[in-house]
Amino acid sequence: SRDPLFLEPSFPTIAGSGANGAVIHYCAKKESAAPLSSKDLLLVDSGGQYRDGTTDATRTVHFGGTPTQRQKNLYTRVLKGHVALSTAVFPEGTPGFVLDAFARRALWQDHADYGHGTGHGVGAALNVHEGPQSISPRYHNLEPLRAGMIVSNEPGYYEPGHFGIRIENLLLVVLADQDQEQDQEQTTTAAGQKKKFLKFEYLTMIPIDTNCINLDLLEPSERAWLDEYHRQVEANLAPLLTGDALAYLRDKCRPISAAAAAAAA
Repeated sequence: SRDPLFLEPSFPTIAGSGANGAVIHYCAKKESAAPLSSKDLLLVDSGGQYRDGTTDATRTVHFGGTPTQRQKNLYTRVLKGHVALSTAVFPEGTPGFVLDAFARRALWQDHADYGHGTGHGVGAALNVHEGPQSISPRYHNLEPLRAGMIVSNEPGYYEPGHFGIRIENLLLVVLADQDQEQDQEQTTTAAGQKKKFLKFEYLTMIPIDTNCINLDLLEPSERAWLDEYHRQVEANLAPLLTGDALAYLRDKCRPISAAAAAAAA
């Protein structure tokens, strides 16, 4: 809110500790509020309206203590889905519902799922939920994803009475291999027509909690994605910070192997 371009929150902040995190759109009230605890996961979903754009981001963190093995396994499967969608490459003209399963596959393999869409469109200093694009199981939305669109990527898992998990970034749809020659950006369809391919670039720069990850469930490519993401987060944010805030950022952006070793120590 100290940014001179800030207008207002883009929606009321969702902050749920423990069982409250399992309420997808939880709103804190005196009768239901729970204190922060080193035994519980904390889910925070927040965003702002700025003159140059709108933000919406979610992180789930565990303070101090050790997450349960079940929490770590499900958190890791949510992260795997987040990475799978972030790294998707798909032909121009693809509607969002085709990509929804990318984010759910790792959860489905553990017979788990979540009861909301994976992604929604976001306006520029307008609606934080803005169509026509979306990424969800609602297959009736045939609006194709197009270069220049912004969508959220927010797989999750919610265990009523216990905890909730969600990891959300905003993504920009861009041409795949846009630095290559035009004929290399396209492929030939069976009908002999040229078709362009699209991919995502992430816009959100916030560390992802590594304390909740089960490294045994991550593929080498997923570890590499997380390390590269954190490298970019640190590169973008470090020049804006000093003192304790800078030290915190660098600690949270350590390569995954170093972060895991520190958590185990």
